[in-house]
Amino acid sequence: MTVLEKYVVARLEKGGKKFEILVDPQAVEDFLAGKEVDLAEAMATLEVWRDVRKAEKANRDDLIEVFGTDDPVEIAKVIIREGRIQLTTEQRRKRLEEKMKKIADIISRYSINPQTGAPHPPQRILKAMEEASVHIDLFKDAEAQVQDVLKAIQSILPIRYEVVKMAIKCPPEYYGKIYGDLKRYGKIAKEEWGADGFWYAVVEVPAGLQVEFLDMINKRGRGNVQAVIMR
Repeated sequence: MTVLEKYVVARLEKGGKKFEILVDPQAVEDFLAGKEVDLAEAMATLEVWRDVRKAEKANRDDLIEVFGTDDPVEIAKVIIREGRIQLTTEQRRKRLEEKMKKIADIISRYSINPQTGAPHPPQRILKAMEEASVHIDLFKDAEAQVQDVLKAIQSILPIRYEVVKMAIKCPPEYYGKIYGDLKRYGKIAKEEWGADGFWYAVVEVPAGLQVEFLDMINKRGRGNVQAVIMR
């Protein structure tokens, strides 16, 4: 894989001049989502270019005039925030495919078919997304796009997005065996040790994982851990 295949070109035209950097596409998404990103590590080289493909570096005086600094990391932040991300056709195809799959996986986990109570498999959701011609932002977090995608496919698929609350009662000897799995399957919204020595918790589980979650409880707890759906 060449450098131009692994990284994307972020470009900004400002002050009548053009500036480019080569940066990891996932780092761009994380940065725009407000996550901590080490841009020095994410950039292919600590250089700001006038034209990446021609290997023409930006003039230092131009950098200081336009950005007030020649620090490539600080300049990269401005270019990513204010500029445009240039993708090759193959990069765009691959990133769109990955992003759609992530969104479909999330929807499959957190939604059910209200007619059957069963989750929709990711492939069915992907097909509905394609039929609905859903717009996907290649550099926006997958979770942040779920609600818009749901609205777009509701006319094609009967679907309800929900979280199920489970009340858990666990004997102390099984606490260590199931705690990690509970966190992996959902969110522990409330927990406490009762006067009877049992551990009690309320776990929020994606609706699409409800059956799998209960099966895990039965296997890990060998029938000694109680899990009840809260209405």
